[in-house]
Amino acid sequence: MIDVDHQINAVSRTVGKRVFKAGEARIVTVSQAYDAPLDDVWDACTNPERLPRWFAPVTGDLTLGGTYAVQGNASGTIERCDPPKGFFATWEYGGEVSWIELSLTAEGDDRTRFRLEHIAHVDDERWARFGPGAVGIGWDLSVMGLARHLSGALPVDPAEFEAWGRSDQGKAFITAAGEGWYEADVAGGETPEVARTAADRTLAFYRGEGPGHESEDPTD
Repeated sequence: MIDVDHQINAVSRTVGKRVFKAGEARIVTVSQAYDAPLDDVWDACTNPERLPRWFAPVTGDLTLGGTYAVQGNASGTIERCDPPKGFFATWEYGGEVSWIELSLTAEGDDRTRFRLEHIAHVDDERWARFGPGAVGIGWDLSVMGLARHLSGALPVDPAEFEAWGRSDQGKAFITAAGEGWYEADVAGGETPEVARTAADRTLAFYRGEGPGHESEDPTD
């Protein structure tokens, strides 16, 4: 079982902007501290044998300059790599390119801060409709999976995880995560009205709500 309130409150969520040479970008950041040493968290995030236990099967060359593919999700190229502190890679999905940057920081001998930034162009159409929750809820599910994995939980079974997502507890977790991203969006400068509409669209999809609700797929 998952302690929904504990996991939701353990995660820090922020939304911001940054100017790059190619223009302005939006930054979605998710962060959580784990009771595990830095090298172990790095291995969990980069070892192809461990990734399916909490995230998804990942194939390819997980080294600098290598390409990777997440089963049923994104693919990309690893553009920077600084073991065991982090990496920077493209995140290519649905005909669009964004970027992810993982940073790991030791907070003592047996505690590590995981911080992931998902970076997208400001004119991203998906963002305009669905806001930061379009990627944020997915990363919330991922950091929850990593928390369970590092605590010694059994590997994730895809069928069981899908069923959990449809359960009352799963829907409660997704709703709480979506509300967290709504709050982060407003704190990042979006108007409450725009942020609310985007968050509701995203939550309708993740909760599998039927006719009469906005249930477009924010991951398309």
